[in-house]
Amino acid sequence: MGSVSNLGANLAALRDHNAAVVLGLLRDAGEGGASRAELAARSGLTPQAVSKITTRLRADGFAAEAGRRLSTGGKPATALRLVPGAGRAVGVHVERDAVTAAVVDLTGAVVATRAVPLAAGATAETLVGVVAEEVWALVEGGGVLGVGVAAPGPLDHVGGVLRDVTGFPRWRGFPLRDALAERLGLPVVLDKDTNAAALGLLRSAPREPGSFAYLHLGTGLGAGLVLGGEVHRGTRTGAGEFGHQVLRLDGPPCPCGRRGCLEVLCLRAVADGDTALAARLLGVGAANLVQLLDIDRVLLGGRTALADPDPYVRGVRAELPASVPVAVAPGGERAVVAGAAELVLAPLFGAARAGRLLAPAAHHGAP
Repeated sequence: MGSVSNLGANLAALRDHNAAVVLGLLRDAGEGGASRAELAARSGLTPQAVSKITTRLRADGFAAEAGRRLSTGGKPATALRLVPGAGRAVGVHVERDAVTAAVVDLTGAVVATRAVPLAAGATAETLVGVVAEEVWALVEGGGVLGVGVAAPGPLDHVGGVLRDVTGFPRWRGFPLRDALAERLGLPVVLDKDTNAAALGLLRSAPREPGSFAYLHLGTGLGAGLVLGGEVHRGTRTGAGEFGHQVLRLDGPPCPCGRRGCLEVLCLRAVADGDTALAARLLGVGAANLVQLLDIDRVLLGGRTALADPDPYVRGVRAELPASVPVAVAPGGERAVVAGAAELVLAPLFGAARAGRLLAPAAHHGAP
């Protein structure tokens, strides 16, 4: 596509719910595409409505022909497919010691990535500058829908504000979403890293029933929860603070103010090189979660777990019922950054339950 502003003008038409549903069906259909009759049957829309929507999608460059279906006696139907390069989204994963950014096409496929270190105790203003530089390096040429940022919790997803990120007291109360939208001149959405990963994983397997928990062990420990086919954030975005369940009342102090939290115990075991203990602790926490919410599956991710995944899979599996499978999350280390981009893409394709909360683009500050 052309510039950001031109893309935004074309996207205005897609804010119609029916158009988003059709676009989502084209995304799910893959390269083989879907005929207008198939789109009508799957969406519940009339053939006339689908024809009007697909004509507009083709005119705007979001859909193209994908060949013809076999004839059943009449004229062969033309299949339509999504054009992956018609737009892009950027995902950003903010960790306590690094920032990773990735640009994805409309299918969610990662096109390019960048990663830079983040200094210990960096100010929020420094963080904005680092993220902006990485995004600008990726989006040259325009065609960008927006930027999804996945950061450590707790945070305010609705207001786009950071809260008490361990090791970064000066981030508390900082409006990261709005500050980045102002700097970048692009729409921005902010969510917890674990929620972003859960959304991306939900997108990668939308037809798998039930619920799952994504457990992220990196520089911290948290969980992303999918319940009833939706990412569960909680009223105050507090769901998934998995690492702050207390396992030992007389345990070591945790930065959250309590003692014996799973996160501090697990990270201490990792620092001591006791992977078996760290894995068992993770398993005990997972068992608590499964018993509380009747989770169907547990997926593991995060830099620490992925560095040596087998012991963690075994340790968690040993603490869970045999009926609850445990596996490494698809996507590996890209699960969070790809999920961050999905925060922008999901609403475009009719996934209203993704919870789109974008700060609008400012009219200045873009590269």
